[in-house]
Amino acid sequence: MRNLLLTLKFDGRNYHGWQVQNNAITVQQILQDGIEKVLKKREPVIGCSRTDSGVHANFYCCGVITKNIIPCEKFALALNANLPYDIVVLDCREMPQNFHARYSCTSKEYVYKIYNAKVRDPFLYGYTLHYKYLLDAKMLDKQAKDFIGTYDYKGFCGKKSDVEETVRTVKNASVERCGDMVTFTVEADGFLYNMVRIMVGTLLGIAQGRIEQGSVKDIILSKERTRAGVTVSPYGLYLNKVFYGSEDGAKENNK
Repeated sequence: MRNLLLTLKFDGRNYHGWQVQNNAITVQQILQDGIEKVLKKREPVIGCSRTDSGVHANFYCCGVITKNIIPCEKFALALNANLPYDIVVLDCREMPQNFHARYSCTSKEYVYKIYNAKVRDPFLYGYTLHYKYLLDAKMLDKQAKDFIGTYDYKGFCGKKSDVEETVRTVKNASVERCGDMVTFTVEADGFLYNMVRIMVGTLLGIAQGRIEQGSVKDIILSKERTRAGVTVSPYGLYLNKVFYGSEDGAKENNK
């Protein structure tokens, strides 16, 4: 058996997240359809994480176990020929048998893009959150730093989640401006349902004066969802990097 690691890039607007669902089209389902067309067999696919409906990925990793002997480069090309325009296989490589796309992952990085201009850009619709009031990116960067650390993020979890363990370690968090684009970047060992979108909603609440500056840690420690900000649109959210340990031979997948 071969343990293959596929790296994908996808536009999430047309999909109800990554994971297969009974009554909705997902990225995993479409990828499995493409694999079945190429290999004439429906192989299992293991994703590095779930993503919400509408969320994009600059870099998504998933594993495929197969007996097929098609070389990795040709397999990637064949898959791309059988996938829709909004899902692309960037790379395929053979991994050790003990490698697991999800459990071998040490951390992930998400970015959230806010188009901060008075007038919306129609070409950015579905890919950013439009916010017309001027944002102080330096101030928000300072607030974002308070997310860093190991905390119980229960208050930053959507109601639909059935996860019992809500402690996560946030390794980095920052806000940067480039022209009219304000980007929130966060890396953690794992994320709860809607966690990044609630983080962004909290920062926007601070920008609006509805949430007090310097209160991020207090909100986290309270574990109360009502104290955090709103859950912003999924369209500005991208899985940006996936980190693996060097012992897995996949550390370069954070590029």
